[in-house]
Amino acid sequence: MWRKLSLRARLNMLLALVLGLGLAVNIGRLVWEAGPRVQAEDRSTVRLAREFIESRIAGLGETGDPDARLNQIAADLSRLRHVSITREGGDPGRSPEFVGRDGSDDPDLRAPPAWFVALIHPEQTTVRVPVAANGRSLGALVVTSHPNDEMAEIWDGIVTQLEVGSAVALLLFLVTMTVVKRALAPIDALAQAMLSIEAGHYDTRVAPDGSSELAAICGKLNHLAATLGDAVEEKRLLAERVVSLQDVERKEIARELHDEFGPYLFALRAHLASLMRMADTPSPRLEALRKHASAMLDQVNALQQANRRVLERLRPVGLAELGLHEALAALFRLWREVHPDVVVEARIAPAPGSGETADLTIYRTVQEALTNAFRHSGATHIKVTVELIPLPSDRRRGAARVRVEDNGGGLPADHKLGLGLTGMRERVMALGGHVTVTSTGRGVTVEATIPGDDECKNATLMHNRRLSQAS
Repeated sequence: MWRKLSLRARLNMLLALVLGLGLAVNIGRLVWEAGPRVQAEDRSTVRLAREFIESRIAGLGETGDPDARLNQIAADLSRLRHVSITREGGDPGRSPEFVGRDGSDDPDLRAPPAWFVALIHPEQTTVRVPVAANGRSLGALVVTSHPNDEMAEIWDGIVTQLEVGSAVALLLFLVTMTVVKRALAPIDALAQAMLSIEAGHYDTRVAPDGSSELAAICGKLNHLAATLGDAVEEKRLLAERVVSLQDVERKEIARELHDEFGPYLFALRAHLASLMRMADTPSPRLEALRKHASAMLDQVNALQQANRRVLERLRPVGLAELGLHEALAALFRLWREVHPDVVVEARIAPAPGSGETADLTIYRTVQEALTNAFRHSGATHIKVTVELIPLPSDRRRGAARVRVEDNGGGLPADHKLGLGLTGMRERVMALGGHVTVTSTGRGVTVEATIPGDDECKNATLMHNRRLSQAS
């Protein structure tokens, strides 16, 4: 049950418990000290009454009527509280009983309950003071204590303490509850903001309020919402670019198929039609047959080369059979043959990738970076490095770092990423990696971190989920 309570309810319950416990301890202390207080007050009152009687009867023998004087003294002593005074002996007709004031009937005091009287269990104290005058005994004055008044006063004080303490505790509880409510108000706003962000409203902001800690959390949540909004928007733009890139690639492949495969297929069809017509003649010419067959062989060879180029664009030839190292070496040889005046320096780790997806991504990244360097930079020296590094998030797991540097003129100030770099960046980000493109006056550096396939699978699932949410 305690775990289901909110923080505000927990604080309020703890505060009420502390205040109630403090009040109960204070009342318990008063009740515990009530017995000794009653007994001490009882002894003090009896002692005071005895001393007062002894001082008053000291000159009793000098009066003309000692009995009357003694009765007057007893009457005067009846003003003392918490005691009753009784005269023993003397003239029976002239020996009335004088009872002291007992505050138990005071209307301003609350009568103590029976359990309180039983808990204190006071005992009456009786003191007998002998009285003599002119050698004749006048009896004695008996002083008897009555602790009811003191118990009533103590109980009235306890009740008053309980009432005042309860009022103060209630007031303190209400004030503290209000302060706690105002202090924790930003938590409700934070919860609502988190729900709104979870629903995809990344423009949600929380006003920094409350304590410095809560204000800092509000600021960090606002920054997180802004970062998520930027990331989702970037994902959306990248998704649009990927779709555009796919359309462009399809158009290029369709155009290449139409421009290269179409004429070759048309020529093959024409040669086959000629061969069929010649086959219908009574005596076909062998030279003509050889000519058509040779032309058809040339067309098939051209088709094979065109097919190889298309397949190379769709998937590098030999990557799965020979491995990434050999596929990259073949790619470097091709560029060196096409551009013999450009020095291509390569340093490739023995096994930079850790899976088919990672190998293909590394290859495409190097291919795109080299294509841009040869076409646009005007560089004379290109350095390619592919090495293994630990993942920043988990140093026990590896990733491949691809770095392509050229000594060209760099990118213009208003340069925007083309479809090739955009596709490469999206491919790497989909695997959980990242790409940076740095341009200076001394050249361009493209650097990409590509996790292994174990990390790629999880990152790809998360990336596809984000793209689906963004769309």
